Parts: sequence; structure tokens; C-alpha cells
Amino acid sequence: MAQNLKINDKVVVLSGNNKGKEAKIVKIDRKAGKAMLEGIGIVERHLKKTQFNPAGGKKTIHVGIDLSNLKLKEAASYDKKAPKADKKSKKGAK
Repeated sequence: MAQNLKINDKVVVLSGNNKGKEAKIVKIDRKAGKAMLEGIGIVERHLKKTQFNPAGGKKTIHVGIDLSNLKLKEAASYDKKAPKADKKSKKGAK
């Protein structure tokens, strides 16, 4: 993985059916090397009738796009002045 993509970064899809589309990253699965994009790669899965779901039905899920098929267009801005957690207060100092 050559890129350091993060959640809320805007990316461009480089290959596949969605080539050229821009989207925001919603979730990243680093282990699988996939990113879930807002509005791209959404499919419906059909659910079997079970004891817990007697009606069955459909469920909408994200299908990840490989990180190698994405190009960073605009990085998300993070507030660097946000207060950080104090390590000493967590240890329970007396």
C-alpha cells in the first residue's frame, strides 16, 4: 500500500466501472486493502428467512474498492490544535 489514505479524504477512482468518479472515504479495511466510498460500490444482499428475521428481506452493504485503484484528490483537514488526552490523568496519580 503506497498511499496513506484516511477517512474523509476525497479520492478519484482510477479503474473499473466507476472510473473517473470522485467520492469521500467512509471506512477503510487495512487488512483487506479496501476502502468503502460514499455512494460507490453499494449493493443489496438478500437475507434468508431465519428465526431472528422471519420476514427475510434485503440489506444494503458497501463493497470495498482496492486501495491501488484510488488516487488522493483532497486530503481531509484535521484540527491540530485539538486538545490531546493527558497520559498522567489516565494512570490515576495520587
